[in-house]
Amino acid sequence: MSASFSAQGDVAVITLENPPVNGLGFETRCGIVEGLQRAIDDAAIRAIVLVGSGKGFSGGADIREFNTPKALQEPSLHTVIRDIESCAKPVVAAVHGLAMGGGLELALGCHYRVASAGAQIALPEVKLGILPGAGGTQRLPRMIGLQRALDMIVHGAPVKSEKLSSTRLFDRMIDGELLAGAIAFAQQIADVRPLPKVRDHEISDADAAEILQSMRDSIQAQARFFPALARCVDAVEAAVKLPFEQGLAFEREQFLYLVQTTESKALRHAFFAERSASKIPGIGPDIALRPIRSAAVIGAGTMGGGIAMNFANAGIPVCMLETAQAALDKGVATIRKNYENTLKKGRLTQEQLDKRMSLISTTLEYAALGQADIVIEAVYEEISVKEKVFQQLDAVMKPGAILASNTSTLDLDKIASFTSRPQDVIGTHFFSPANVMKLLEVVRGKATAPDVLATVMALAKTINKTGVVSGVCDGFIGNRMIEQYVRQAFFLLEEGCLPAQVDGAIERFGFAMGPFRMSDLAGNDIGWQIRKRRRTEHPDMIYSLVGDKLCELGRYGQKTSAGWYDYHAGDRTAHPSDVVNQMILDHAATLGLQRRQISDAEIVERLMYALVNEGAKILEEGIALRASDIDLVYLTGYGFPLYRGGPMFYASGVGLNKVLEAINGYASGPNAHAWQVAPLLQKLAAEGKAFQ
Repeated sequence: MSASFSAQGDVAVITLENPPVNGLGFETRCGIVEGLQRAIDDAAIRAIVLVGSGKGFSGGADIREFNTPKALQEPSLHTVIRDIESCAKPVVAAVHGLAMGGGLELALGCHYRVASAGAQIALPEVKLGILPGAGGTQRLPRMIGLQRALDMIVHGAPVKSEKLSSTRLFDRMIDGELLAGAIAFAQQIADVRPLPKVRDHEISDADAAEILQSMRDSIQAQARFFPALARCVDAVEAAVKLPFEQGLAFEREQFLYLVQTTESKALRHAFFAERSASKIPGIGPDIALRPIRSAAVIGAGTMGGGIAMNFANAGIPVCMLETAQAALDKGVATIRKNYENTLKKGRLTQEQLDKRMSLISTTLEYAALGQADIVIEAVYEEISVKEKVFQQLDAVMKPGAILASNTSTLDLDKIASFTSRPQDVIGTHFFSPANVMKLLEVVRGKATAPDVLATVMALAKTINKTGVVSGVCDGFIGNRMIEQYVRQAFFLLEEGCLPAQVDGAIERFGFAMGPFRMSDLAGNDIGWQIRKRRRTEHPDMIYSLVGDKLCELGRYGQKTSAGWYDYHAGDRTAHPSDVVNQMILDHAATLGLQRRQISDAEIVERLMYALVNEGAKILEEGIALRASDIDLVYLTGYGFPLYRGGPMFYASGVGLNKVLEAINGYASGPNAHAWQVAPLLQKLAAEGKAFQ
C-alpha cells in the first residue's frame, strides 16, 4: 500500500506514502479507502487525519499511471472523495509542502483542513489542456470566493497557503509540527455534528456575472488556441448557477471532452516530453556528478553575457573573459541593464540584483579561469577561432574541468580534438537571448564521458533550462531542421510569395514569428555565412540565392534597420519593403520562373513538412534519442506553438501517410531537388504508425 494507518490515541492517521509527491495512484487510493474503513470500524477512533509523507501533502494524479488501466481503476479519486465526505467520523486534511490538482481536490473533500505556512496550493490542470475533474471547479469557489477560485483554476498558478488563511479553505494554520497540530485540532472537533461539507456552502457573490464575464474577456484571445480556458470558466459558472451534483456532472462532462482535444493531447505530450528528455540510455542515477561550484565564460557579448547571467541567477560564481577591457565593460554594463529592467518590472529586488552582480567577475587572462569547474566558450562561429580558444583552455584548466562549446553548427568532435582531454568536452548550445530562452541543446561528442553528460544535464535544471541531448551533426537538432524550413521559405519567394505572406501564414499557424521576421531578428548575415560554408562542404546542396542578394544589399536585419523588412529607429515593427519585394521579383525573373498564387495551406505544409522530414532523418540517425526530444527542442527553442505539440507530434496527428503524400507532391514540383524523403518517414507511413 502507498498509504499507511496508525492510531494516535483516539485519532487515526492515514499517511500518503507515494514519493516523490504522493501522487494519487491506484495503490494510494486503495490505501486511503482501507484506512478510512479501518478507522470507521474502530470504536475507539473519534477522528481521522489525512497527511502526506515527505515534502508535501499530494501533487495530484500519479503521472506514472497516465494512459494505463490503473488510472481509471476503482476506487477512483471521485470514489475516495465520496467515501471521505460521507464518513461518519470527521476527516481532517493536514496540508504541507503542496496540495495540487487532485491533491487539493482530495483536501476539499475532507470535512476540515489545516495547513502549514508556505504550502503551494494549486489546480494546475489547465496547463495540460484539461480542468479539475474531481470537484475542484465546484468546491474551490465555495471556499475561497469566486474571483480567487477563477484565477487559480483558469491560470493554474500556485498560491501560498498563508495567502488563503483568511478564507474558508483552512480551518486553522498550524505553527510548529504539522501532524501534532492536526491531531490536536482533530481532537477538538471530534464531537462536532453535523459534519461540515464543502458542497453545502453557497457561492454568494453579488458580482458573479460581472466576474465571470471579465474573465471570459481576458482570455478571449488565448482561448482560441487553448479551449480549456473557456471551459474552466463554464465549469465555475456551473458552480454558481447549478445545484452541487449537477455542477459536478457538468464538470465531468467538460473534463471528458477536453481530454480528447488535440490541444490537450499536445500539452500532455509536451509535459511528458520534458520528463523523458532527462532519461538517457546508459546514464543511470548511479553515475557520480562532477561538482559545479564555479563557472567561466569565454566572451562577454550578447550570448556570453546571457550565459553568465544564468549562472549568477543560480547563485554560481562566474568569470567572463574577453580580449579587451572595453568589451568586458560593455558586457557587464549590458548585464546590469538587463537586471535593472527586471527590477523595474518588480520581478527582482535591489538586494537580489546586487547579489547577482557580485557573482560576476571579469578577466583578460586565461590563467585566471583555471580553477573553474566548467568553462563555456561563446565566441565567433568559426572553427579556427574555436581551435585557438580550446587549445588555450586545455593548457590552463584544472583536471576534471568541463570544457563546453556554445557552437550552434560546428563539429563538436573536431573541437574536442583540439584538446588532450576530449572526454571532458561537450556542447552547450544556448539560444538567444540566453538568459531568457529555456532550451539548452546538450551535444554529446563521441568521446564525451558519461559523467560529463550527466553533470551538464543536471546543471541545465540548476540554471532553469530544459536540457535536450543531441548527437554530433551539422546544426545538431534544431538548426539542422530549421535550415530546411528556411530553404523552403526562400524557394517560396522565388515561386510567388513575398515575405509578409509567408510570415503571416506561419504566424496564423501559431508561431510568434515567421521565418523572415525571425531571420531579421537573428541577423541575416549569420545564415549567409552558414550557407557559404555549406556550399563548400556540401556542393550538392542547392540554396536559393535570394537571401544572399539581400545580404549583398547590406540588409542584415534589425541591427541595420533593414532586412527582409524596413525598421524605423527605436521601433522593431516590421514594415514591408518595396526595395526587397522588387529585388525578389527581379530575382525570379532572372531565373525564368513564372510566379504563381500560393495558398497559406501550401506555405504551412511546405515549411512544417520540411521540419518533419529532416526530423525523421535525425531520429533515424540517432542524433535525437526520441521524437519527443525533437518536439521539445522546437517548443522551447523555436517558438513552435505549444498547443500543436511540436513538429513530430503534429505530423503524427495529421497522419504520416498524408504527410508523405504531400511531400511526394512537392517533390514533383518546382525545386523538387529540396525534397529527399526520409526512409523512416516512408517506413512509418507504410506501417500506419506514428513517430516514437
